Amino acid sequence: MFQYDSAPLKVLFLGGSGTISTSAVRLALASGMDVYTLNRGNNAKKRDLPKGVTSLTCDVTDQASLVAALADLHFDTVVNFLSFGAEDASRMVKTFTGRTEQYIHISSASIYGKPVKNWPIVESMQRHNRFSTYAREKIEAEHVLAEAFSSGFPVTVVRPSHTYDDANPPLPGGWTMLDRLARGDDVLVQGDGTSLWTLTHAEDFAQGLVGLFGNSRSIGEAFHVTGNDVATWDQIYGMLGAALGVEPKLVHVPSELMLVGAPDWFWSEMIAGDLAHSAVFDNSKIRSYVPAFNPKLTFERTARRMVEWRAAHPETTGPDPATDAVIERLVGGYHAAREHFASLAP
Repeated sequence: MFQYDSAPLKVLFLGGSGTISTSAVRLALASGMDVYTLNRGNNAKKRDLPKGVTSLTCDVTDQASLVAALADLHFDTVVNFLSFGAEDASRMVKTFTGRTEQYIHISSASIYGKPVKNWPIVESMQRHNRFSTYAREKIEAEHVLAEAFSSGFPVTVVRPSHTYDDANPPLPGGWTMLDRLARGDDVLVQGDGTSLWTLTHAEDFAQGLVGLFGNSRSIGEAFHVTGNDVATWDQIYGMLGAALGVEPKLVHVPSELMLVGAPDWFWSEMIAGDLAHSAVFDNSKIRSYVPAFNPKLTFERTARRMVEWRAAHPETTGPDPATDAVIERLVGGYHAAREHFASLAP
């Protein structure tokens, strides 16, 4: 179990330079923890990590490379942002048994069945998602880890909702969608744009996550760590438009049409199985374990930060031609369908 002495917590991040994890790495280091990251090392230019972080470089999917990088290191807490599916979860259990006192699996709030029957969403709600492969893999991983916990593996499960930072807009299509907004092109919005959606900035998420490090009571438990910022999708695009100084040209497209028109697009699955429905979360559990957890950043404020980031980093915030083509195809198909049915009207 954890040794409560003068030594700082020794924490390993699998990942550590991504949208969600970078803010947590920074906060853990600022809190006096001994911080390690393990990843391929190819994302550092986007989100520079502070001095004092020990970086281990390997391909996490290559077991021999992972074991070699870990050597004989032992950690108080390991937090894994890179685990998907049952097979990978089983491999992580074998890898970190005996190497850590706490293994935190970053799951996803997309695992809950939609539309939900009760509000707000609590951690005990049913987990199923027939549309999203991503969500199903996260559910499968949780099943494996629950079984491992019953045999003594010290797992804590964390379920973020839609988490973003200044370098990654929380939009289907990412910077491509924001670029369309800035250009005055049609912007794709699922459904009628009125479903309620929870957005969480990574800096707020980090408060809850890092607060669980070294918390022995959290082992065997699952937690939402989400913000309090809830808005409709029309409002989300409206706030971005205001930050850009443009009036959004919103095109509301049924989520079912996206699955038909772009079945291989990652966001089509996520929209049908998650984003098309309202999602508001109960965070009372994480607050009871981490009393300092108090999300403060609103999307209206961070939208301006995002626009400033875009101006300062044109090399990483431009549109993706393939994504732009998918969006244009879906928007064009919707307009064509409207014109066709309008022509049939008496």
